[in-house]
Amino acid sequence: MVTIRLHNSKTRAKEVFDPIDPMNVRLYVCGPTVYDRAHLGNARPVVVFDTLFRLLRHVYGAEHVTYVRNFTDVDDKINATALARKEAGAAGTLESLIAERTEETIRWYHQDMDALGALRPTHEPRATAYVGQMIAMIGALIEKGHAYAKDGHVLFRVRSFKEYGRLSGRSVDDMIAGARVEVAPFKEDPMDFVLWKPSDESLPGWASPWGRGRPGWHIECSAMSLALLGASFDIHGGGIDLQFPHHENEVAQSCCAHPEAEFARVWMHNEMLQVEGKKMSKSLGNFFTVRDLLGQGIPGEVIRFVFLGTHYGRPMDWTAEKAAQAEATLRKWRGMVKGVPAGQPSEAVVAALADDLNTAGAIAELHALAAAGDMAGLKASAGLMGLLEDHMGAWAEAGVDLSPLAARLADLRSAAMASKDFAPVDAMKAALLAAGVEVRMSKAGVELLPGPGFDAAKLEGLV
Repeated sequence: MVTIRLHNSKTRAKEVFDPIDPMNVRLYVCGPTVYDRAHLGNARPVVVFDTLFRLLRHVYGAEHVTYVRNFTDVDDKINATALARKEAGAAGTLESLIAERTEETIRWYHQDMDALGALRPTHEPRATAYVGQMIAMIGALIEKGHAYAKDGHVLFRVRSFKEYGRLSGRSVDDMIAGARVEVAPFKEDPMDFVLWKPSDESLPGWASPWGRGRPGWHIECSAMSLALLGASFDIHGGGIDLQFPHHENEVAQSCCAHPEAEFARVWMHNEMLQVEGKKMSKSLGNFFTVRDLLGQGIPGEVIRFVFLGTHYGRPMDWTAEKAAQAEATLRKWRGMVKGVPAGQPSEAVVAALADDLNTAGAIAELHALAAAGDMAGLKASAGLMGLLEDHMGAWAEAGVDLSPLAARLADLRSAAMASKDFAPVDAMKAALLAAGVEVRMSKAGVELLPGPGFDAAKLEGLV
């Protein structure tokens, strides 16, 4: 069996992955808060952990891997979005507008992540369906002395968990000194965080032993992972921005509620995304959603390829140049594997992915397969990475038919061989290159492929 090595954020080292139960390998990834479209940064962990999901399925068998990614569908941002709609004149109660917004956003999310070639997880739990489990876990934490109720709130007692800060590498006192912590009269300690908070009649709420209210964000993932994966499971993933406080708080809650278990054995965090070398932000005008890129005509497969070009543990820079190069490569490969039945994934590609998801190394191996003419291996290996799959290729098929232009250039070249006047050949070749067409001329003939910056409009009048 293939040996997988993964960098464990908890130990800060690359380790051999040894699942608790090879017949049920379990992965949990923090999903979106569903109040708006997913931006490009939200999509990176989806592609990263989809690639891991595919690798685990390849190694252990699809039926032996359970992947959970949640939807946070109760949150102050969702409430604020729905309230803004109501104040703008939208019909319906606030509760119905919240439900409408979450349904709409989940549908958008599925459409956009499907476009990136991401497989649907085994389970996609919604937080609102697990409030009963959250209340039960909060009750257990109070019983064990790790949480306390006051003024309709329930707080986790951070200093009751001696290992708090281990995941993020911080001490509690350092965190208090350097962080913006909420000071509130119902807190025993500034670092204590909310497990449950009160809701008035205008906001979503559930009955609880502490009054009508709603859960805090952190308890949601602890309760859902427990319900679907058990008290101990193999891998917990998410963006590095979630490591503290969200993941740190998850560890504290779960380990205190179930001290006999180890919660997540391996923690994996992907680094952040930049755009043209700068942090993505609305103030810089470089903030965009996945749907924005798809709407600009950038195929989801191209977005995925660009993501895979950088190791998940490094910051990723999205650039127009990378997108153009990715599109050219994928067009070329799709032309090469068209009609070819997939073989078996290359051992070299699998080995690269098994080495802490070295996707850049795996792409280099795909280039080697293409150069060696192993089309069956290229198709299967790319498929393992969510690339060159048949259902993802409509964008490449929709291009203009370049065969008449190839025939015209071949005729001009034949005439030039006789007349020794190659000016017409050079002129047409220059026009094709200006239109973003890759020109390949050999003894076997002329081959034309759309390349970076391909513009079909510039080809008019060339035949």
